[in-house]
Amino acid sequence: MNEWREETDAIIDELLNDGSNPDSEYTIEHHFACVKFDKLEKLAVDLFKADFEVTDAEEVELEDGSIIFCFDASRDGTLDAERITREIESLLPLCEKYGVDYDGWGTYFEE
Repeated sequence: MNEWREETDAIIDELLNDGSNPDSEYTIEHHFACVKFDKLEKLAVDLFKADFEVTDAEEVELEDGSIIFCFDASRDGTLDAERITREIESLLPLCEKYGVDYDGWGTYFEE
């Protein structure tokens, strides 16, 4: 979990150092991937029930030719590292339950 805290702090610092508005509301997108679509779909249902906005799954071909499926789940909120870290902490057990990889989070620059 320490790695996710450090990454969260780094993402927020980069945004703010680039001039993103610290008082804006941001769409925080959490990224998920799995080789088995059915497992990813089960996670998506749970996240939808937990009030996340869930995107449609996409099929992605990797450099080695293998296929993975991925989607994002998002919520709006401030750039509060503790809040985002708590979200990650709540998502990781669900990922483990379904055998889905958590692939980090991101957001967009806000004026």
